[in-house]
Amino acid sequence: MQVHYGFEDIQISGIPQLPYTVVTSGTFDGVHIGHQKILNRLREVTLSEKKNESQYAENVVITYHPHPRLVLFPEQTDLHLLSTLEEKIALMEKYQIDHLLIIPFSKTFSQMSSADFIQEILINKLNTKKLVIGYDHRFGKNREGSFEYLHQNQHLYPFGIEEIPRQDIDNVGISSTKIRNALDNGNVEIAKEYLGHFYTLTGKVVRGNQIGRTIDYPTANLEVADKHKLIPSDGIYAVSVIHNSLVYKGMLYIGTRTTLGEDLQRSIEVNIFDFDKDIYEQNLTIEFVALIRKEMKFSGIEEMKMQLGIDKENVLMRLGS
Repeated sequence: MQVHYGFEDIQISGIPQLPYTVVTSGTFDGVHIGHQKILNRLREVTLSEKKNESQYAENVVITYHPHPRLVLFPEQTDLHLLSTLEEKIALMEKYQIDHLLIIPFSKTFSQMSSADFIQEILINKLNTKKLVIGYDHRFGKNREGSFEYLHQNQHLYPFGIEEIPRQDIDNVGISSTKIRNALDNGNVEIAKEYLGHFYTLTGKVVRGNQIGRTIDYPTANLEVADKHKLIPSDGIYAVSVIHNSLVYKGMLYIGTRTTLGEDLQRSIEVNIFDFDKDIYEQNLTIEFVALIRKEMKFSGIEEMKMQLGIDKENVLMRLGS
């Protein structure tokens, strides 16, 4: 997959080797199984066009960064994203996408009319021959562009249009809102079912107060750079920890350490099993497997340590060990 950051970084239109493109567009936050329906159909259409129309047919996914809501409604602070840009790119890699075009979203760009979007981007920039869109996808100023708009004006455009019907997407019962609600309640297993993959969190290991070492549960403290990334609810989780492409089992804590009386900001700490390496300033990726319990306040360190022993046994059972 080739990743293109803006139009100056994409060279599709006008290149003889790529005269035929199959295109879709959307935010694709989380790349959940509803999105995957669209991506799978995009791939099917591309393969079909390679056989029937052009051996050079390739597909293009258009997405936007930052998320449009963050630009259009900066005063709203309730939007938490299911995937960072890096995570979205990694997920797209799995679906045999030829080109991912990341359009910088700005207030100026948001004023582009649907007619201009079609002419300048779909036709002039991408040489679109087939457009595949979800039933509720809209584009252009005030989201005026829709499947109905395209269908009514199809005679004006040199490309075919295919809409993924509502029932093909909604029959899986998926929406980004449902996934966010599940994660807000710690229901990471339901989130996985909706996403079609584990919910992940990537952060840099930073120095903490190292209290975990004194009770035999050393933890790596994670700092998540993207402030808009959704952090699941407070509690203890069974997780897989990915470091340098190797996967380890672990127990992750999210919370404010109320037992220690520190009244600190919310922290994310992971105890990686059978692991003893210096990984400060390095990145870890966490895959959430199951919520073991919600956060609890204990009478003291010994009670907390006893509970952590129980938690670890439960984590190992959930991780199959």
